[in-house]
Amino acid sequence: MAEKLSAGMTREEAFALLTEHNKDAFHIEHGETVEQTMRYFAREFDPENEEFWGVVGLLHDLDWEEHADDPDNHTIYAAKDIEAAGGTPELIRAIQSHTSDWNTSLPAPEHQMEKILFATEELTGLIGAAVVMRPSKSVMDFNVKSLKKKFKDKRFAAGVSRDVIRSGAEKLGWELDELFARTIEAMQSFAPDRDTFGKDDAAE
Repeated sequence: MAEKLSAGMTREEAFALLTEHNKDAFHIEHGETVEQTMRYFAREFDPENEEFWGVVGLLHDLDWEEHADDPDNHTIYAAKDIEAAGGTPELIRAIQSHTSDWNTSLPAPEHQMEKILFATEELTGLIGAAVVMRPSKSVMDFNVKSLKKKFKDKRFAAGVSRDVIRSGAEKLGWELDELFARTIEAMQSFAPDRDTFGKDDAAE
C-alpha cells in the first residue's frame, strides 16, 4: 500500500484559495491544467493519492500573480497562505520542490510526484501556447514532432525554460521524446471534456 498523503484541504478549498490570490483567468487556467496533468500521472504511478497530486498541481503557482517580480522567492510566499488555509507540510514541500532550480534553499524533487511536477509544469505551458497557434486550437491533433519544433525555437514562448524541461526529463530518467509524448497524452486525456487551450491569451 502506498503511503496516504494529505493535502489538508479539499479540491474545492484549494480552488477557492487559488482564486483568492489569482484574478487573471490565464493563471487560474494554468493551475487547472497542471492539476489535471498531475491527476493523469497519479492514476498511473500513485492512484491512492490522486487527490493530493491534483491539489499540488492546482496550487503550484499560487503566489505567482502577486509576486512575479520576485521569482527567487516564488512558492515561499505561497507557503504562508497554504499553511494558513490548513495545508500540510507535505503539500508545501511538494509545491516548493518545483522552484528549487531558482532557489537552492528549497527542497529538490525527490518523489515521483515532485519530479513529474518539475518536468511537466513548464512543458504544459509550451504545449498550450503551441496548440492555440494551430487551426484546430485543440491538443487532440497535436503530436511530438510539432512540439519538438516549438521546443527548438527559443523565440517561441520564450518565457518557458527549456533547461528546466530537460532537467525534469533527466530527473525522471526519461528521454525528452517520452516526456513530450506522455505530457501530450496527459493533456489529451482531459481536453475533450474541457478544452483549456483555446484562448488567445494562452499564447502570450
